[in-house]
Formats: sequence, structure tokens, C-alpha cells
Amino acid sequence: LIHANFWMSGLVAAEIKRLMNIPFVITFHALGRVRRQHQGQADSFPDERFAIEDRIVREADRIIAECPQDREDLLLLYAADPTRICIIPCGFDPTEFWAINKVRARLTLGLPPDERLILQLGRMVPRKGVDTVIRGFADWQKQQDLPSRLLIVGGESETPDPQLTPEIGRLHAIAQELGIASQVTFVGRKGREVLKYYYSAADVFITTPWYEPFGITPIEAMACGTPVIGANVGGVKFTVKDGETGYLISPNQPEALAERLNHLFAHPHLISLFGRQAIRRAQDHFTWQKVTSAVAALYEEVLSVPEPLVATEAGLAILDQGFESMLRAVQRSQRLLRPAIQAASQAITDCFLRGGKLLICGNGGSAADAQHLAAELVGRFCCPHRAGLPAMALTADSAFLTAWANDVSYESIFARQVETFAKPDDLLLGISTSGRSPNLIAAFEAAQRLNLTTIALLGKDGGDLRTKATIPIVVPAQETQRIQEVQILIIHLLCELIEEQLLSAPSDVEPFARWEPRLQAASEYSLDTHLPVPQTPYPTLA
Repeated sequence: LIHANFWMSGLVAAEIKRLMNIPFVITFHALGRVRRQHQGQADSFPDERFAIEDRIVREADRIIAECPQDREDLLLLYAADPTRICIIPCGFDPTEFWAINKVRARLTLGLPPDERLILQLGRMVPRKGVDTVIRGFADWQKQQDLPSRLLIVGGESETPDPQLTPEIGRLHAIAQELGIASQVTFVGRKGREVLKYYYSAADVFITTPWYEPFGITPIEAMACGTPVIGANVGGVKFTVKDGETGYLISPNQPEALAERLNHLFAHPHLISLFGRQAIRRAQDHFTWQKVTSAVAALYEEVLSVPEPLVATEAGLAILDQGFESMLRAVQRSQRLLRPAIQAASQAITDCFLRGGKLLICGNGGSAADAQHLAAELVGRFCCPHRAGLPAMALTADSAFLTAWANDVSYESIFARQVETFAKPDDLLLGISTSGRSPNLIAAFEAAQRLNLTTIALLGKDGGDLRTKATIPIVVPAQETQRIQEVQILIIHLLCELIEEQLLSAPSDVEPFARWEPRLQAASEYSLDTHLPVPQTPYPTLA
């Protein structure tokens, strides 16, 4: 299989298919006829491009359109077979772009923390419509007098140089003409490793091209939690959800841009809301994991049954990808979840110190994890000799679960047990990869009625459980298997932290007053199943 990108590579792929019967997939990224419509004489490609693209469209086994507008152009301008078109967008790497605290991002970049900051980032060419951004910013400045700055990132050099990037000179002249040159900062080209700081530092990201086949910068901005005002063209009108992650406006309309900026800053809660929804949309639709999965599925449609060697290579790729994606999920969780994990362990420790017990629930694999956690606490984790900790998995009583689910409702199997067993000093912990399980939601609502502290160990966007939990721990991953792998690690960390915190509890607290550390020979105890059974009611801690 050949996957060709751009029309010239597509011509090579078509010739190889003709000579060797090897199938090919094409992603054009930009269509010649569309480019000519928008750029006219500025389009320097020869007319022969159109005939070559026509051939590629006829002969390709599949055509990847990056957005609905791309598909529409293929159908109307190239008479493409709709059954051979598949929409797969470009994507971003969540380990490269994520939301950073705004003040921290600004301080990292040396920017004032209290200015209203508008960001434009991308290539410095006329079709990107940066002049519209400057004019719209100027119109907006006439309507308000708070400190504001337009930051423009891009160019052919790290230091902005009009000789190397003529568009910068043209844009700077426009800013001077409008009397806002002191509020417009050109910062030049920046490395990808710092772009997340620029996106996160901005209050609003603006991209107003009058021609844009797709455009990756709106996705990167949304991944960093920044609302986007974009031109209603090409891929931008697909990636930006109008009224949800930002606003769409007509190209070359600075007045409309100024009006949208004024509206956003007049309603600052929208900036926060759109930012959260932008992260969710980017994670739900545009991660590289989702893009590559869609591309791989498309390849499978095209390819015949693979040879055994190919299957072996594919298996190794799956192994490597599994390990690598798990490590990325763990690393992101380490950065983001430490405060929540520490808060959860302290809450469980306090529950035990008050004489309360821990109730744990989950479905499927999460049910097994609930029993796993209960077993570690009732038994032991890192401390071979300690008192058992009162933890109860609500997933373990098969007689009750099947009877209640059959006779009453599966949705209330955990809520019923919470209402039955919970005491005022108890704590409820729910485990779910999605946060949308109705029976867990019902259990947390029952816990709320009883004024219990609750902890939710979740994934993806946290679902409905995120807002119902006193302490939500949301694994920053989308794939269920990666979420479960990190959740097991978190369960083990909770056990270790709880034991450590109980060791340092006040000595007058019962029954933990009898957790008396004493030295043992290292060889006397291990964590296998052959530990000597303590004979005292509250065994001492080795």
C-alpha cells in the first residue's frame, strides 16, 4: 500500500499502481482548482496540475478529505466517487500541547500577567488574513481602554525581520497606520516546544484566513484550553465549533472580529467555558491516536489479507505502541494528578482515623479494581504487619447483586448498598473509565444525600461523575486500556500513601495507636503469601 501526500506524490503513486498493481491512498492537503479560485494569478502552479489531480481522483483506491469542505470540493470540482472518500482530519499530539496555567505561561514567556492578550500564530503570508486580525484588534481597542496586546507569532526567522519575511513589514505598516503599533508585538518564529506556552498564555486565539484547506493552529489552541475566533472557511469551520469553542466570522471582516472580541471580554465566563469545551473537543476528535486509528482502519479496507511477516511486524508495532502510549499516559498523569491523589489518600486516611470504612464500587474491569483495592487495604500492601483497614467492595456480593438487578434495578445496585451500609464517617470511592455509568451516578447521589465524602477515579473527560465527586481523579487519556493501566497505578499509590499517613497519625488514635514500628530482619518478611500470621489482635508494624 502507498499513501501519497500532495498531488505530485499522487502522480508517482498512480504510475506505480499502473505498473505494479499496488493500491494507493491519497491526501491532497490542497486542491489545485480550489487554490486557483481563491488565489487567482498568485497561484504559481501550472494548469497541468488539474489534469493530474483528475487522474489521481479516478485511480486512487481511497481519498482522504481532511474536512467536510474538502469532501464537497472533491465531489463538485473533481466528480470524485463519494464511496471512496473518507474524512480524516489532521491531529495534534496531547503530549506536545496541553493547557498550562495562564499566569505561569505568561511568566515563562516574560509577558505581563494582567494584560488582555490576543494571539495570532501561523505562517506569515497574505492568505492567512493577519491584516484582518490587526484591523479587528484596532477596532476593538476603540471600544475599550484596558491594557491589551496582540501577539503575532511566525515568520522566517526567530527575530522578526521584514527583509526575510516581507509580510511582517506590510503588517507592521498597517499597525502603525492604525495607531496601535505599540500594542502589536511581532515575536518571530518559535520552536514547537514553546508554542503551548503561547497558546496557554492567550485569552483568545484568532485565525482569519480567506483561504485555508485545513489549518492545524485552531486545534493546537483548543488543546491548550484557549477559545478560538476563526474565519468561516475550509477546515477552520470544521474544527472550531461556533458558540461552543469560540466563534466563526466571515473572512476579511475586522468589524465582526472586533464585535466578537468585545462580546467575549464583556462576558468573561464564556472565555472559561469555551476553553474547557475546546479541550474536550480537541481530545474527542483530533488527537493523533484517533487520527492514526482512522488511517489504519482505512488501510485495512484497502489491503488484502497481510502476509505472515507483515502480521508479525504489525504485532510488534502494536506492542511498541501499547508500551509507548501507556508511558505517555503515566507521564501526563504524574504531572497533572499528584494534588488529587494526595487529597484522596488523605481523605481515606482521615476516614479510617475517624473509625469509618471505605465503600468501593465499579463495573466490569472497574469492579475487579474495586475488589483489588479492598483486598490491599483489608490485607496489606507495603507494610507486612499492620491492622486491617475496613474497606468493602460493593461488587463482591453476587447473590445481592443478581437478585436486586433482576427484581428491582441494575441502576441502583450500588446506591442500595450505600444506603444500607454507609455511616456518617464513611467514604465512597467509585471507579469508572468514562464517568457515565448510571449505577455509579446513583451511588454518588445516595452518598450526597448522606453527606459522605466521595472520590471518583475516572478517565476521558470525567463524565457526569466528575462534578458529583468531592475529589475527582481524572486520568488524562482517552483509550480505555490506558485509563485502566493508570488507574491500577493510582490504586497502588493510594495504598502506599494511606499506610504512610497512618504511620504518622497521632499515637492516641485507636486502633492505629498499636501500629508500633519495630525492626525485623529483612529476610524474615516478604510480600508473598507465606508471611507468618501475627498472633496479636493489632500486630506491630515491621
